[in-house]
Amino acid sequence: MIELPKDKQIIHGEIADYWFEEGILISLSKSIKRTVENISGNVVLIKQLTNNKPVPLLIYLTPSPVPDKATRKFSTEQLPVIYSAMAMVSKPGLSKFIMNILFSLKQPPIPMKSFTSATEAIEWLKKFKSNVN
Repeated sequence: MIELPKDKQIIHGEIADYWFEEGILISLSKSIKRTVENISGNVVLIKQLTNNKPVPLLIYLTPSPVPDKATRKFSTEQLPVIYSAMAMVSKPGLSKFIMNILFSLKQPPIPMKSFTSATEAIEWLKKFKSNVN
């Protein structure tokens, strides 16, 4: 789907690899099962990258095992702590599936939108940028 850019500093995390483009955090998701433990570690990593300021995130989704209920709840609670908005780029259907799993009973805690085009996702995210980097 996407290759890591050669001209950016890549930060390798347990559940995703990250880099910045135009003040937006870009994430290439890894196909591992999310747990409260690895999500917690990821929150710490993101806070270090962003100086504890929520930033817009573009995430390239990859299929991964469905997390358990505790992990889904924890992940949802952490979203507004580290992100101001989230654009999910994937093959048609995948991001909708993930949104349904995470937010079947309530609205997402931050603005979220699905895209099949990274260019469109970045354009949408630009309105959520702060001056983090």
